Amino acid sequence: MKVEPIRELKDVKSIKRILSNNPRNLLLFVVGVNSGLRTQDLLSLKIKDVKDLKIGQSVTVTEKKTGKTNILLVNKEIKEALDAYLKSENHMDNHYLFKSRKGSNAPLTTYAVTMYVQQWCDAINLPGNYGAHTLRKTWCYHQRKTHGTSWEVIAKRLNHSSPSITRRSIGVKEEEVEEVLMKSI
Repeated sequence: MKVEPIRELKDVKSIKRILSNNPRNLLLFVVGVNSGLRTQDLLSLKIKDVKDLKIGQSVTVTEKKTGKTNILLVNKEIKEALDAYLKSENHMDNHYLFKSRKGSNAPLTTYAVTMYVQQWCDAINLPGNYGAHTLRKTWCYHQRKTHGTSWEVIAKRLNHSSPSITRRSIGVKEEEVEEVLMKSI
């Protein structure tokens, strides 16, 4: 199933608001939409990997899909959500950052994240298909549309091997192409 990014910043803020009483899920959402990493790579993080990071510091992640290295860089938003989560309960260093609540020290599954993301979007009455990959696509979309980041920089961040893969991730719509075609030279 093809999923969409969350295109409106007001919707991103609404989801953060509804997750404000659930520090783990808020951290998952915040890291997802602020890092551009794949969900499966976020789920591999352990408490010890991130607990002492300050704003501007990073942890190296080996991408499960590609085997390439990438980083999770801590920005202000991630740091605030991380601190709130680490204060919320007693965490063991060797536990997964996004630990499943099903007893053992296992991480959430990508399927569970897909269900969460769809529930969060449903909770704010956001029509469309949403899932785990929505978090990465939301980062891509807002880097391009909100911050004006070039697709080349986004492609580099995502470790994409071809421009066509990046084009799918950044969410270019037909209306945008038509809008460009209306501009005279």
